Formats: sequence, C-alpha cells, structure tokens
Amino acid sequence: MVFKYNPIIKGIFFALITTALILSSCQKKSDRYDRDGRDILLTQYEPIERDFAEIKNSGVLRMITYYSSNTYFLNQGIEVGFEYELLREFARENDLALEVIIVGAEENPFDLLNQGVGDVIAANYTITPERKRVVNFTRPYNIVDQMIVYTSRERRRPATLEELSGTGIPISVRQNSSYYYRLLDLIDDGYDINLSVLSDGMDTEAALVQVANGNIRATVADDNIFFAANRYMDGLMPGPVIAKSDTIAWAIRTNSPDLETRLNRYLYKHFRLSEDREEPRRSTFLNILRRKYFEESRQMADYFNPEWQFQSIGIISPYDDMIKAVAESMDLDWLMLTAIAAQESGFNPHSKSWAGAVGLMQIMPQFVEVPYEELYDPLTSIQVGAQILKSHLEHYAYLDSTNQWAFALATYNVGMGHMADARRLVIDRNRNPNEWEEVSDALLKLMQRRYYQDARYGFARGIEPVRYVEEILNRYRTYETIIALAEQQQNGGFTEIFNPRMNRRP
Repeated sequence: MVFKYNPIIKGIFFALITTALILSSCQKKSDRYDRDGRDILLTQYEPIERDFAEIKNSGVLRMITYYSSNTYFLNQGIEVGFEYELLREFARENDLALEVIIVGAEENPFDLLNQGVGDVIAANYTITPERKRVVNFTRPYNIVDQMIVYTSRERRRPATLEELSGTGIPISVRQNSSYYYRLLDLIDDGYDINLSVLSDGMDTEAALVQVANGNIRATVADDNIFFAANRYMDGLMPGPVIAKSDTIAWAIRTNSPDLETRLNRYLYKHFRLSEDREEPRRSTFLNILRRKYFEESRQMADYFNPEWQFQSIGIISPYDDMIKAVAESMDLDWLMLTAIAAQESGFNPHSKSWAGAVGLMQIMPQFVEVPYEELYDPLTSIQVGAQILKSHLEHYAYLDSTNQWAFALATYNVGMGHMADARRLVIDRNRNPNEWEEVSDALLKLMQRRYYQDARYGFARGIEPVRYVEEILNRYRTYETIIALAEQQQNGGFTEIFNPRMNRRP
C-alpha cells in the first residue's frame, strides 16, 4: 500500500497551531518525516550473546534476508541467489550449515538479528549512519549507485534532480530503507521532492514490479538491481542518480567481534576497494556471481520472474504433483519428501553418487528389489524413497514428532546399523537414546577411533547424517515459507507475497 505522509497531527489545540506554523518555518523540510520514524530501524532488543563460538557449536549459521532475485530465491526447488551463494561459501569454508530466515510482514530484520533468530543480515544493505547505530557492518563486498526508477507510463521523466524537484512526482520507498534517508538528505539540501512511503514489507524488487505495472510512478533502486530487473521486467525507465558509490555489506550484532573478524577475512579475499573507489578488485568467484545474477540477466529471467514464480500455490520443484500424490497415498508430508529429494539429488533424476546411490531419491540398488534401471524413473524413485522413509518413521513411532523425524531422516542417510551404534553409545553414557541432540553427538563421536573400535558397525562419518538432518529441516521450513508467500499472493495480491507472517524462534 502506498500512502502519503501527513505532517498534520489531528487533535492539536487551536492555540498551538500558530506557534507550530512559526516553528515550522525554521525547520528543514525533512523534519516533518522525523516524527514518524527517523529511528524506525532502532531495534527494541539488546543483542543476545551468540558469537562465532556459539554458532560453530550449533553447526548452523542463520542468514536473514528477503525473498528476491538479488538475495535469495528458489529455482526449481533449489536455493539460489547472490547473497545466498556468497554467504553459503563462507559457511562451507567454516564447516557450517546455512539456514535462511526470510523477513516476514511487519518484522524488523534488526530485531530478528538481536533476538538471535538470525546471525547475519545478508540483504544488499547499504552502510548508513542510522543502521550503524544498531548493528556492526562487515567489510563491503559491493559498490552501487542509487537511482530513481520511473514507470514507462510516466509522461514526465526528469533526467536530473533539479528537473525532478518541484514536479510533485511521488517517489515511493520503504521507510526502513537507505533510500528513504537519502531522499530526506536531498530534501534537507533544498530539493522539493514528494516522498511517498511504502509498506515496510515491500522490498526493492517488489517495488520495481509495481513501478513496471504502473501502480507506482517512481521508486529508488541500486543500479545493479535495476539493470538486472530491467532485463526481465517491461515498463522500467532509468532516472537520475541520487547517491554514488554506496558501500554494500552484511550486518551483524554489535557484540559478535569474532564473527565479524571471520567474515571480514573471508570478504577480503573476494573484494578490495581501490584508493579512488572506482575499480574494486574482485575475486574470480565474486565475478562469477555478479555475472550470474546481475550482468547476464537473461539467465536471471530463467531463474526468477516474479510474475510467474507465484502464479499458483506450491510451486517448489518440477515434481510437486508427483510427490504430493505419493505422499498422500502414504500419509507423509509432501514438503519433507521434496526437501529430501532436493538434498539427495538436487531434483536430478539421473544423479548417481560415488557410493552408487541413484535417482531422484538416491536409492541404493542393493537394498531394494526394484530393477536398477527403473530407479532412474522419477515416480519409481519417489515411491521407493517414500516407502523407506515411511518404514523409518514407523520404526521410531514411539518418539515425539520432532525426534521421530530427526531419527528417520538420519537413518535414511546413514542406515539402521550406525544409528543403533550411536544410541548404544548414548546409553553407555547414561543419557537419553530417544533425544536427537544426544544421538547426533554420539554420531559425531563414531568418527573417533576410541568410540567406533567397539561399535558393531564400526566407523561412521557422523558429520554427514547430523548435517543432513539439519539441512533438510532448514529447507523444509524454507519451503513452508515459500508456500505461505504463494498463498498470500493469491489471497492478498502481489505486493504482499514477499512478507509472510510467521512465528519466530530464536
């Protein structure tokens, strides 16, 4: 929803009106916006104690971001996006799983950060003084210009700020964006700009879609986002640059110095500013990501097009209907089956692992009676995989739902034998063998000789099932969010699809 800020507060006593008008003549024009939120980004939470040591101990780095083609999105069920791939490489180098936290409607990413729901805001954020009051920023990994973007339906498209000033064309941006504060600065500098405030739920890409459709006359975007979007959206026209050479970085809690140091070391390998800030040095890896997501945008159009991505509910993978049918016949959660297929094969029905597992669900041929060639058939693979998963769930039926799923997933990955060894090890330590936290720790111990030498099934690379369970459960939660986005698109219109209401757990 777009609305024009109203500086007049109803209910002011008549005796104060004259005084207010006199004072207003001494104020800068942007002051009328201050009362509604110059400090909109200030978090109401003190940062929790969770630095790199705690993250490493948990095995999971949590990324706070928005669902958009320049940050994070699904391509045929697989998680992709510039921010996602850049941060995922850091997680991989530090032997961490990466969990994605999509910012929901009326959620403040800085609150999510300080509450511990996430650890890093990776969302193409510009470093601004307002944001630095509540978070620390890493080294930059990009430099961008902020530019006005008009709808092609706008007859007047001023090419300079001077020409834009006084036209009354509403420039619509989120109040919690860096664009908002830049426009306030321009108003302070004497430009007569009609600043219109969008819902904080609408990210830059969603705003560009509204501009392309003619629902919004103009907005602001970083130049890399505009040039990428302009290749798969019709109806966008470039306007004047309003800020040059803004630095883009990740935001972290102010009390996470070790995480900040490690992220900075990682980013230093991939991006370094020159003295003139004109030609930064980028690594091969970073250049590949830039070409993939911003420069070769015909490829991006294949990856993500907001107009079809959510046109029907539940588009996660090419095999949704098939997986749903099999899951329904076996009383299983279809999204969990989908998450397993994504983890096992990346939805590649021709996949074959080094260990000999084949097909969409990576079935070991020697353990099933299905002919080898038939395991490459997607439907057959899903059916066999679902049967195996169902048998594991039934084996652990006496456990609560959370542990039942964790145990079943781990068994799907590592087998009944190693799971039995891990549970016996938990019992030997006088712990609870029905708790995944205890069993996952035992699986890690089975990588050590002093533990596996007495185990019935010997050495187990326990890190793999532990990470397997964590990553599938993370992907499952992400898929749930994507389904919520699709449902909101149908129920509430396109502008809300990026912002589900969700219950958060730190």
